[in-house]
Amino acid sequence: MSLVRRLLGRPELPPGFTGRLAADERVLASATTVDGAPVVATSLGLWVTDADGSPRRTGWHLISKATWGQGTLAVVEAHQVGEAEGAALIVDQPPRRLRLRDPGQVPEQVHARVEGSIRSRHHRALPGGGAWFVQRKVPGQDGVLLQVRADQGTDEAAVRRVAATVAAAIGRLPS
Repeated sequence: MSLVRRLLGRPELPPGFTGRLAADERVLASATTVDGAPVVATSLGLWVTDADGSPRRTGWHLISKATWGQGTLAVVEAHQVGEAEGAALIVDQPPRRLRLRDPGQVPEQVHARVEGSIRSRHHRALPGGGAWFVQRKVPGQDGVLLQVRADQGTDEAAVRRVAATVAAAIGRLPS
């Protein structure tokens, strides 16, 4: 199978990858870190190895930012911390830095998939700061998801109120 994949130009899974791809999940690019941990970009998300050695996929819609420089892919994941009338309230985690041995197409694929998941983004001033309102495509699903990421110090109640209003307005738009 390896020869067939190479002849067709399809990326292979790196050595040591133990994750289970979904039936409809396609490998787009793969690499290993300098420590030998597999990194795999697929049609559904980015696979990395957690500190305990287990593989984990993060959907493209949950990667807020990814940058590439000096051999390191820095990935900022978002975690959902709440919900307001269908809007996902998220917070960014500290960047995870993946120093890649031979990056191949991983940086390009990650950048393309993260940016490609964004349908619209807008920053709105709110009491105490502001918030980003981002509509994103979720891999493998129809429609878009409204994510709201508040700036530090922003009034939580105001964020929830405005997020609910925006989500309701989006829900009333014709498809």
